[in-house]
Amino acid sequence: MMDTQQMLAPHEKLAHGKVVHQLKRRIRVIAPVLRGDVERAYILEILLQKRDGIIKVKTVPDIASVVIHFDPEKLPKSRLLTLLDTLLGNLGKKKPLALYETAPNPAPAETGRPLEHHLNVDGMTCASCALLIEMLLHRDPRIASATVNFASETAAVSGHISQDAVCGLINRMGYHAQSFDSLAQRKLLVEREKKHLQTARRRAILAGALSLPVMAIGMLAPASRFWHWSQHLLAMPIVLWAGRPFFGKAYKLAKQGATNMDTLIALGVGSAYGYSVASLLKGRSGLYFDSATGILTFVLLGRYLEEKAKGKAHEAIRALVNLQPQNATVLKGGIKAIVPLTEVQVGDIVLVRPGERIPTDGTVIEGFSNVDESMVTGESLPIVKQTGDAIVGGCINGNGLLKIEVNAIGPDTVLANIIHMVDQAQSSKLPIQKSVDRISSVFVPSVMAVSTLTFLSWMMLGARFPAAFSNAVAVLLIACPCSLGLATPMAIMVGTGESARHGIYIRNGESLELASKLTTIVFDKTGTITEGKPEVTDFIAVSRLSEDRILALAAAAESGSEHFLAKTIVAYAHERQIASLQVEEFASIPGHGVHGLIDGSKVMLGNRRWLEESGIDLGALTTQETTLSEQGKTPVYLGVDGSAAALFGIADRPRENAGQAIERLRKLGIEPMMVTGDTEQTARYIARQVGIEKVVAHARPERKLEIVRELQSQGARVGMIGDGINDAPAIAAADVSFAIGTGTDVAIETADLILVSGDIGKVAEAMELSGDTLRVIKQNLFWALGYNTVAIPLAALGKLNPMIASATMAFSSISVVLNSLRLQRRG
Repeated sequence: MMDTQQMLAPHEKLAHGKVVHQLKRRIRVIAPVLRGDVERAYILEILLQKRDGIIKVKTVPDIASVVIHFDPEKLPKSRLLTLLDTLLGNLGKKKPLALYETAPNPAPAETGRPLEHHLNVDGMTCASCALLIEMLLHRDPRIASATVNFASETAAVSGHISQDAVCGLINRMGYHAQSFDSLAQRKLLVEREKKHLQTARRRAILAGALSLPVMAIGMLAPASRFWHWSQHLLAMPIVLWAGRPFFGKAYKLAKQGATNMDTLIALGVGSAYGYSVASLLKGRSGLYFDSATGILTFVLLGRYLEEKAKGKAHEAIRALVNLQPQNATVLKGGIKAIVPLTEVQVGDIVLVRPGERIPTDGTVIEGFSNVDESMVTGESLPIVKQTGDAIVGGCINGNGLLKIEVNAIGPDTVLANIIHMVDQAQSSKLPIQKSVDRISSVFVPSVMAVSTLTFLSWMMLGARFPAAFSNAVAVLLIACPCSLGLATPMAIMVGTGESARHGIYIRNGESLELASKLTTIVFDKTGTITEGKPEVTDFIAVSRLSEDRILALAAAAESGSEHFLAKTIVAYAHERQIASLQVEEFASIPGHGVHGLIDGSKVMLGNRRWLEESGIDLGALTTQETTLSEQGKTPVYLGVDGSAAALFGIADRPRENAGQAIERLRKLGIEPMMVTGDTEQTARYIARQVGIEKVVAHARPERKLEIVRELQSQGARVGMIGDGINDAPAIAAADVSFAIGTGTDVAIETADLILVSGDIGKVAEAMELSGDTLRVIKQNLFWALGYNTVAIPLAALGKLNPMIASATMAFSSISVVLNSLRLQRRG
């Protein structure tokens, strides 16, 4: 045993736990942060399983234990311990208070899961505003992570801090943050967007109308003091009213010791205007009122056009928000009452007439109708809804009258969660954006230094003060970091919004970037390639128990499972009017089946291997399995009190367009592969129908994970698409993961992209969108970087006057936005 033991002390303490046992390829750690927290333990498993070199992870939250099997050649133990310590720290660490100088109170103890807040941030004028807010938020010890997106005007903050406290931190910086958790709050923000656009339009029109005579007087250069004072009076409302937001923001940032694009504009305009007022009072020539007003006019016009273009990028979100009606018809005691949607509660009965929008999520309790779910699922054909069917708020009712029992309101509805997912994607950052952020964070101070150097250099070369001053101001104005900061988030915002319009919901920007680089897609079978609407076609009983008793036991065992096959058996028993039984000691074993104690009988329901490993002799049933599998049916065995009781044959047809989806992926250069827990014969039967050649059957969850890692070790970029709990580890390990929107919560929460309608043809669509988005991002960055590379030297050399510089700067930002909007033309 000594040769397999490591030299490390068996009880070595980590910063966030201690090693209590270790072998060459296995360690066990006690981590207090996991104690009693099942969700946090599961998150740790998923994060560890994403790492190359980790073979298996098992957590036991009750005793705060985590056991890791690993490959020391791929992942040395020292690196594994460092990784584990870092992950445990991220799950429950405290930042030192010294990092946040303005924190009035000590950070609270971190208990439970970190809170996540998604806020709207008003008042950002350029990308450097977003970087500044991020930087200051990270100084608070209660905040674990913060991402601010200028293009979507959102902030995503995670930590042990309340939403009100986060809003307070942002508001102290001179911005305005507020929640938009509910769709009602969203609608208020949409209205505020319209007001912002109207204000931007008024400022641009006023500046344009007054700056024309100011510039005309400047070009004619009359010597009369009357015209000089007239020029000043016309310039005053432009600078002091239309330009007030720039000066106000620059002042607030200066108090924080920070700068952004507003600082450059305020310096440029303030210098030109202040110098001109001083010259006017002293009776000197050399007035720059035309430059000050011209700069502001071009900048304000650019901001207005940018706001208008950004508004188009928000169209997808606005369309989703507008799906929810303002009111609902509620039935109480047989009386109909139209009430605001905010007053509707879970359990209320709402009446939806033909042609009306469904107010919120619920279940049909009476009526029959066709419902158009296209805006939520991307499916163009209406769906038949009748008693017992789930229904999604925001969809349009057809020609029938429906009574619906409300089961979700506000932020808990499907529509609110869909919008939340789009927000997450739009506020996330691609790897390419991190490099841009580093450049932008030092850009404004660098430009101010270059401007100062330009002024001093021209003066040293003997230039007159007006010329040196004009060139320095031009440098300040030409070097706009807005186009650079907008390049990536604007493309992400349009790309994710466009994908939402087609029923593809993307959790993070990184997956949007990686999707176009995939080389292999691994598919689950049941509920993914197949429709997920299986039917029991064969029921073979071999027990002395009656068929009704067998079905009652099987249905009771499956009643607690989310698996498609389980729901099929429950439905089959219901159709035969089998009385329900209570299950005790229920447990679901992913990749195997379920077991429980039912009415005094120990019941096991699952695949052949699991029952045989449990000591149950399946006897002649195994010969029946071959026949069922050859017909493409899935065999499910039932064991009662240690003996074989029955065999179910369950058939599930391939999705209607599955073959076309596989062929489309092949044309994109993608190798499709099926990995399923089903039998070899059944798997190959379905694979032949849809055109998949590579098939792995009898795959347990750990085998699915191994296959993903094997492919990755061979250099493949792997996508995984599934729908069940047993797919979650492989989904977590894949480079990009897809989940069927009708699948289990764990699969959906683990995946990067959600296919709401379950249409696997959307996988190829998502990959194509990914490629188009990445191409637009690169074009944006090329334009933004190329523009600054050329423009700053030209301004420093005196080849651009301040007005032309401000006009060019505005055009650069608008061009990036317009280029991103091309993604909306994909059809």
